This record gives sequence, structure tokens and C-alpha cells, in this order.
Amino acid sequence: MTTDLPTAAGRGTVRRLAGTLHRRPRLRLALLLTAPLLWLAVLYLGSLAVLFVSAFWTTDSFTSQVVKVWSTDNFHALFTTPVFRQVILRSVGVALAVTVLCAVIAFPVAFYTARVARPKWRPLLVVAILTPLWASYLVKVYAWRLILSEGGLADWMLAPFGLSGPGYGLPATVLTLTYLWLPYMILPIHTALEQLPANLLDASADLGARPGRTFRSVVLPMVLPSVAAGSVFTFSLSLGDYITVQIVGGKTQLIGNLVYSNIELNLPMAAALGTVPVAVIVLYLLAIRRTGALNSL
Repeated sequence: MTTDLPTAAGRGTVRRLAGTLHRRPRLRLALLLTAPLLWLAVLYLGSLAVLFVSAFWTTDSFTSQVVKVWSTDNFHALFTTPVFRQVILRSVGVALAVTVLCAVIAFPVAFYTARVARPKWRPLLVVAILTPLWASYLVKVYAWRLILSEGGLADWMLAPFGLSGPGYGLPATVLTLTYLWLPYMILPIHTALEQLPANLLDASADLGARPGRTFRSVVLPMVLPSVAAGSVFTFSLSLGDYITVQIVGGKTQLIGNLVYSNIELNLPMAAALGTVPVAVIVLYLLAIRRTGALNSL
């Protein structure tokens, strides 16, 4: 009898706790989110705060030691030094170019996989789209280095037309990044097209709309939030990349390269450079918020 009392009491406590959580869904949600939110606040937001604060420090020009004295010299140098301005604009331009190319390529691919291909083949096509993501990042980039090298596959394919490959440089960087992040654009567009009601397309055709008008007036407005959602990945991943440009970019430099080169010599300047992609991405997210793209992530 005495051994059953603790067990019964424990069961009663569990029932009361379960009843309390059942009656108070907000408390249940708060308990579920407390641990991941603390992890996010301490590790992610905390590291961003440290990054931002250290950007206002300076470096001793003789010893290269960090001097924890409040100063805006690093940010002043970012916007007054021509090299920094050029690299920032080039990085943003590369990210936008990759995003546009991914959208242009992804839409017909996603339309075929979602609306044209037979239903039994669609899961296999989605798996085929995801397959490049299973390969190593460096393996894919070095594969493109071989393709774009002098006498490589690109030169061999373009030789019959009297052309040659782009070689290493800014176009090669944009091309490689487009290949790397293309699946992140195809998947949300595929999902949106797959959920597009067929009766809307039929109604548009019955009302006399041609395919081009149907695309502009029916398909594009409903898929645009998914395009914007995919652009969040392609834009942010391209803006923060620095390995691809080192492998196939030749002498081209992006923000990531400057951050990497300043970590050892001038850590506060590296932190100031690191705040630029964060600020640009925040502005980009605010710009596309009205499209409903954040709801499609």
C-alpha cells in the first residue's frame, strides 16, 4: 500500500500538469519555444551584437592589437574609400544577378515539374532537383573550375561556334553561384505552381485570354510570393559567399573576401565589413515583406 502512494501521487501530478497545459495553450507554446528562443538569442543574436559593437573599435597600427575605444572610423572608411564602395556595390550586384538568373531558369523548370510532367514522375523530378544539394559545396565549385578552365568543357562546347568560355572572373562567379543556389528557387516555385487551381487557368482560357495574358494576370501574381521567398535564399547566400569567388573569380573580390583578409590584421574593420551584408539583407527582407514572401518560407 505504501509503495503505491508515491506512484498514485505522481500520476495525479502529471494529470494536473497536463490539464493545466491543455487549458492554457499560450503557456504550452511558451514552454515549447523557450529553449530554442534562448539558443537563438544567446548564440545568434548575441554574436551579431558582439560583431556590431566590435565594429566601433580600432586597431593599433603598430602592434595590430584591438583597442576598445569607441570610434566610427571604420564605417567612415567603408563609405569614403573607393575600393570598399566598389566591392560592396559589386557584391550586391552579384547577389541580384544570381537571384534574377535563378528566377528566370527556375520558372520554366518548376512549371514543367509541377504542371506538365506526369504525376507519377513529379516526385522523381523533385528528387533530381535536390540531388545537387547532396554533393559537397567544394566539389561542385571545383567541378565548375574545371569546366570553365582554359581548354575545359566550356571551351570545347563553344569552339564549334567560334566562341570560348568565360574563364575565371566575375561572370564565372555569377554562373557558379547560380548553379549552387538554383534548387532553393525551384522548390518554392514548384510548390506554388503545384497548388495553383487548374480551374483558374481554364476560366482564363474560357474568357478568351491567351497564354501570355494568363501568365501575366493569373499565374505570375499567385507565384510571385514564392519567387520572392526563393530570392531570400539566393540573395543572402550569394551576398555572403566568399569561397566561390576565390576558386573561380580570378582577381575579383567580394565582401566576404575583404572580411576574411582583415580578420587577422584588422578585426574591427572586418566586423564593420561584416555588418554590411547583415544590413543589406535586413533591408531586402523589409522590401519583400509586402509581397507575402515571408509567409511562403
